Amino acid sequence: MTEATMKRAAGSVSPTGLLFAAIGGAGLALPFVTFRENRIVLGEGVAAWAAVPPGAAAFCIAAILGGLIIGLATDRPWPRFGGSLVGLAGLLALLSASAEALLADALDLARVAPGAGVWMLLLALTLLMADALSALKPGPSARAAILVVLLGALAAVLASGLLADISTMQEYRARAASFRAETIRHLWLAFGSLGAAALIGFPLGILCHRRASLRAATLPTLSLLQTIPSLAMFGIMIPILGWVGATVPGARSLGIAGIGFAPAFVALLLYSLLPVVSNTVAGLDAVPRAAQEAARGMGMTVAQRLRTVELPLALPVMLAGIRIVLVQNIGLAVIAGLIGGGGYGTFVFQGLNQTATDLILLGALPTVLLAIVAGVVMDILVDATRKIPEESA
Repeated sequence: MTEATMKRAAGSVSPTGLLFAAIGGAGLALPFVTFRENRIVLGEGVAAWAAVPPGAAAFCIAAILGGLIIGLATDRPWPRFGGSLVGLAGLLALLSASAEALLADALDLARVAPGAGVWMLLLALTLLMADALSALKPGPSARAAILVVLLGALAAVLASGLLADISTMQEYRARAASFRAETIRHLWLAFGSLGAAALIGFPLGILCHRRASLRAATLPTLSLLQTIPSLAMFGIMIPILGWVGATVPGARSLGIAGIGFAPAFVALLLYSLLPVVSNTVAGLDAVPRAAQEAARGMGMTVAQRLRTVELPLALPVMLAGIRIVLVQNIGLAVIAGLIGGGGYGTFVFQGLNQTATDLILLGALPTVLLAIVAGVVMDILVDATRKIPEESA
């Protein structure tokens, strides 16, 4: 083999693919699942090939390794994306088969939870998928279609009962009604505070753009609020809203009290204002002067210029601020569980109190998934709005 051939062969191997393969290989060497006699004991780690018949284990492991090996190719993003899907399918099949086999002769209280190996393999394969999609550079419509397909596949897996024997799904079945209620509460906290921040922040940002003195006072104040730790902010809201609920007529009937939904909502609203206001100011500041002068030359009023020229050009930056707020609020809403605000944090803190990892995951996993989906959707909207001015030009 000549030196040039060796260089081409080395260049055809993706460095990130090698990293993902190394992470996946380490995952296969770690305990794949954990078998526990009940939901709170530590349990015993079980290897990927130890729980299921050798033939089935070999088939699933071959699918996982095959997906990681396909991911080594540097110039074929679609096969790499397909390899990640093959690997994930093998991972889910092996996880399901392991849980079914280990619980076959166990007592009713026994649990099978994903072990360190599952999480390492899941990390490697999802990173491989993200890396392949990044190389493909799909447009907004293609990304939206891929997201819908992936979410549909995830919903189909959960509805099929393939993972029904996994411990977190057992926790879900025991709390299905509560889970639905807390999901709605979490969405109200994250999206409701975002909506309120947009109603306040967009006009305030426009005023700050127009008046330098208002900007000089507003942005530092909002930056100071952002530096307050989340637990401290939630704590500050308790006495303030407790006093409002006790002294202001009708406040308690509206649900305003020292604990519960109201203090969590207000705290998230305060955290949301800085990204919304600052990105609105930055977006309006970035509007080309030539576009503003052309609008003035056409005889547009200040309101017409704002509505038809400045806001459409500033919209991508403003939506980027909304993206920051949304992902931030989805995560911070978990803290609301500490003060009775509800949401997925209810399960997280119940699990911490009971030393029940499965219950913690019941709150943590949907929070992570919701944040990822929200971030991807907002990225799609930002890219779509960036293309509108380019097409108009």
